[in-house]
Amino acid sequence: MKKIFLIILIVGLPFSVIGSIFHLPSLLMFAVYCLTIIALASFMGRATESLTIVAGPRIGGLLNATFGNAVELIISIFSLKAGLIGVVLASLTGSVIGNLLLVLGLSFFMGGLKFKVQKFNVYDARHNSGLLMFAVIVAFVIPEMFTQNMSETKTISLSIGISIIMILLYLAALFFKLVTHRGVYHTQESEENIEQEEPEWSKGRATLVLALATLAVAYTSERLVHTFDAVGEQLGWSELFIGIIIVAIVGNAAEHASAVLMAMKNKMDVAVEIAVGSTLQIAMFVAPILVLVSLLFPVSMPLVFTMPEIIAMATSVLLTIIIANDGESNWFEGATLLAAYLIMGIGFYLL
Repeated sequence: MKKIFLIILIVGLPFSVIGSIFHLPSLLMFAVYCLTIIALASFMGRATESLTIVAGPRIGGLLNATFGNAVELIISIFSLKAGLIGVVLASLTGSVIGNLLLVLGLSFFMGGLKFKVQKFNVYDARHNSGLLMFAVIVAFVIPEMFTQNMSETKTISLSIGISIIMILLYLAALFFKLVTHRGVYHTQESEENIEQEEPEWSKGRATLVLALATLAVAYTSERLVHTFDAVGEQLGWSELFIGIIIVAIVGNAAEHASAVLMAMKNKMDVAVEIAVGSTLQIAMFVAPILVLVSLLFPVSMPLVFTMPEIIAMATSVLLTIIIANDGESNWFEGATLLAAYLIMGIGFYLL
């Protein structure tokens, strides 16, 4: 698989540059850009996995989520610049349901096929449950009620206020987990899941790969955004479907691969931290940052989602909390999460 991604990268990156210069067909270039970003994401995943071995499951999971979300953040900023507010909001929705249902579901399912029952830190799971409820139910659903009778200016002001509060609480949550309460919720199961192994790359090489891959993703993402309109018209895809399914899957490819790989190695603390941690980072940091960044562009982005998006996110959070709150997983629970994702995917495709 590593060789395949390397070949895709060697072919895809130069072809991306050539295709943009000579204005090759949008559908062809859309496929090339997506494959190239996925290949780059695989290298980002390998680099963060090396850093995970050195730094430990919590910091490693945070690093993986951060650099995985960097791809989507870059795509979203260029989408905002192009005025594609709907695509950005849809991609945020897609990231939430994708990480909770697709990534976590695949991790539970693939890991469960290899191990009958897998355990992870139950205290982390319960801590994350509260943050998920706040990030999606409180910060996304409740503002929808207030904005029904608000002017556009007041809606933007509310979005800015919510964004600042969410960023501050997210930073406080990191400080809580990594500083003031680091190791307080340590469990024996967590210790048993950690295997001694050598990182694939050194810390310096892994950091260099992350930096170069992020730069390459920035260029490719900028080109990808320009193909959305043409591809949507040719394939009959709505802006909502492109954002929720396509952008979310491509933008989170690094986390998808890394979380499943960790689950198959029975490192469930890392797998869950990647999937759930990435969701929290998207909802509490990336989304608010995009709201603030949009103020620099002609069209500002309010933190207001459509009703199908809100229901999909809220349902994903509640289902994840019910399944993951006991600190144990198996393949059937993974299949349940995947089934929910497929149902939502069909629904958004038909909208």
